Amino acid sequence: MATVGGMCVRTVTSISRCLRQSIHHRATWNGLQSRQLCTTNSDTQSNKEGATKSENPEVQGEDTQKVIDNLKADGEKLKTEAKDFKDKYMRALAETENVRQRMTKQVSDVRLFGIQGFCKDLLEVADILQQATQSVPEKELQENKHLRDLYDGLVMTEAQLQKVFLKHGLEQIIPQKGDKFDPHYHEALFQVPAEDAKMASNVATVEKLGYKLHDRTLRPALVGVFKS
Repeated sequence: MATVGGMCVRTVTSISRCLRQSIHHRATWNGLQSRQLCTTNSDTQSNKEGATKSENPEVQGEDTQKVIDNLKADGEKLKTEAKDFKDKYMRALAETENVRQRMTKQVSDVRLFGIQGFCKDLLEVADILQQATQSVPEKELQENKHLRDLYDGLVMTEAQLQKVFLKHGLEQIIPQKGDKFDPHYHEALFQVPAEDAKMASNVATVEKLGYKLHDRTLRPALVGVFKS
C-alpha cells in the first residue's frame, strides 16, 4: 500500500473528506445565523416603529386633524356648489315665468287688438256718416219729407255702427271745451286766444273725434287749444 509521509493514502483521503464536510457545515451554520439575525433586526425595527407611533399621541392627533380639515373643506365646497346650483335654478325659473307672462300677454293682446286694423278702416265710414248728418240744414229737414226720411236713416245707421263699435271695445273720444289737454287722447292742431288765463293749454274746440280700442288710442281727437 502506498504511503505519504508515513501515512497510507486511504487514511489521508478520509481525513481530507472529513475536513471538507466540517468546513461546509460551519459555513451553512454561519449563513443561518446571519439570516436569523437580519430577520430579528427587521422585526425589532418594526416593533420599535409601531411602539413609537402608538406611544406618540401627537402624531395620531395631527393625522386626525388633517382628515377633519379635509372633510370641512369638502363640505364648504359642496355648500358653495349647492348654493350656485340653487341660484341658477331660481334664475331659470324666474326667466321661464317671465316668458310665460309675456306669451300670455301677447295672446291676450292678439285677442283684444286683432281687429285694430279693421277698426281703423271703419273710422272713416263713421266720420262720413257724422259729417253727412251734420251738414243737413234743420230748415230743409222740416220742409222736405224725403230728405227727412233720408236723414233719419243716416242717423240710425250711424247709431247702429257706434253700437257695433262698443260691442267690440271701440269707443269715441269726445273732448269738451275747457277739458285739460291730454297728449294720450288729444292732438293739438292750432291755438286760439284764451278767454281766461285759467283756461290756458285747455281744449278750445274739437275738429274731429278720436277713438280708442280697449283703452288703446287708435286715433287721437283733433282739437284746438287756448294759448298759454
